[in-house]
Amino acid sequence: MVGSRPCSVNPERWRKPGFGPTGLTMENEMNTVPLADVFEIGLDRNAANYAALTPLTFIQRAAAVYPEHTAVVYGEVRRSWADTYGRCCRLASALELRGIGKGDTVAVIASNIPEIFEAHFGVPMIGAVLNALNTRLDAEALAFTLQHGEAKALLVDPEFANVAERAVHISGLKMLVVDIEDASFEGGRRIGQITYEQLLAEGDPRYAWAPPGDEWEAIALNYTSGTTGDPKGVVYHHRGAYLNAVSNVLSWGMGQHPVYLWTLPMFHCNGWCFPWTLAAVAGTNVCMRHVRADAIFNAIREQRVSHFCAAPIVLNLLNNAPAALKENIVQKVKAMTAGSAPPAPVIEGMERMGFEVTQVYGLTETYGPCVVSAWHEAWNEKPLEEKARLKARQGVRSPCSTD
Repeated sequence: MVGSRPCSVNPERWRKPGFGPTGLTMENEMNTVPLADVFEIGLDRNAANYAALTPLTFIQRAAAVYPEHTAVVYGEVRRSWADTYGRCCRLASALELRGIGKGDTVAVIASNIPEIFEAHFGVPMIGAVLNALNTRLDAEALAFTLQHGEAKALLVDPEFANVAERAVHISGLKMLVVDIEDASFEGGRRIGQITYEQLLAEGDPRYAWAPPGDEWEAIALNYTSGTTGDPKGVVYHHRGAYLNAVSNVLSWGMGQHPVYLWTLPMFHCNGWCFPWTLAAVAGTNVCMRHVRADAIFNAIREQRVSHFCAAPIVLNLLNNAPAALKENIVQKVKAMTAGSAPPAPVIEGMERMGFEVTQVYGLTETYGPCVVSAWHEAWNEKPLEEKARLKARQGVRSPCSTD
């Protein structure tokens, strides 16, 4: 099994253990070797005992084990994990055919639509680095990130065509610009050389992508806000993305096949690594373009959403929504919140509606959540006000974090 280390030492050749000048040793006919060194003999990393961690293996597994399970929901769009994996492979193949490869940056500016989810897998499948751009920035700030990240391609949601076109012009870069067409969005225009679906048509759904040779290779590039100067680039590697995706599962007790509503921007710390998390648990991604109370409650009710992430301001939006919007939600819904610490009354309001709130804290530099307000079963019997106060605390390190 990958991760085990078969030992090449023949126990019959070793005699009794003893103590040498540097500690415990074992003797054979030829010499005396420190015991610690014995367990390193013939155990160099190789394909039989080591594989670089990468979250790309999550979608490969989801497509193989749950090919027909729904991966993406967006308006009238329904795609299985097999379909989604094929589209990611097509994206990777097509980008490679157009000369984009390892170490190149592919930027995307989009709302939470299926194409930005696919880019989280298709781009790194060729060793390229995904730069999900903040849709709230102006053209000058976007141009800086394109320049600084040396983008070779840009995928553009029609909602942001105007600002993206200006940003490309200001940057002065020659890049492949790809128009994402969205039948559900009214407005926008084409600014690129090719549409996203045309690009996918050039690719191979059975593209044989290779995992990174080193798990420290970059998978994504994110930019901080730059409140005191230009935005700062933060590089995510495959290992960190893998571990934080798993940490999300453990912190939240997600189980298999959760239904996740995309209220958190995927440009924000790569959606706190949840695109990769959802692949790990073969969940369903319910995509949505705009964060509005009616759209959120309707999606929760109609798609039977089980999980979503949101800033405290969004929780407050839901708390203050008309009562009619909140009716007929019968399933348990878990909400994860981060950013500024939510006031206890905001958490209390959500819990009164039947939502189970978990507070986390993180930074762009930590792949999103690294601290979680971990719950204790003994607290279940406490009054709601006390539980809300406990949940508003900052918390402890998440499962895959270290001190």
